[in-house]
Amino acid sequence: QVQLVESGGGLVQAGGSLRLSCAASERTVGSFAMAWFRQAPGKEREIVAWMPWNSDSTYYANSVKGRFTFSRDNAKNTVYLQMSSLKPEDTAIYYCAARPTNFGQWPYWGQGTQVTVSS
Repeated sequence: QVQLVESGGGLVQAGGSLRLSCAASERTVGSFAMAWFRQAPGKEREIVAWMPWNSDSTYYANSVKGRFTFSRDNAKNTVYLQMSSLKPEDTAIYYCAARPTNFGQWPYWGQGTQVTVSS
């Protein structure tokens, strides 16, 4: 059973930074594709960034490119999302997700962590 637990959310002023963490079940991070999604109030969930299981290449949504950095620590079974130059429109619940292949649906999700950016 894959388990994902996010942490690191909070309230930050515009222009500030936060680092989100997602602790995963043993061997998940090194064997699964990993992703960060977010869902703002009244909006659909959208993908923020994802990394294939067999590569360090990372794909970012245009809205966060150059401001967010996704990284993976296989030894700690943890992925991170470093968020800088935060904007009020980044306010959302951020979710960590995993899938066993590089294609298809994301069957495993964390509970989410709230990020609020004040103007």
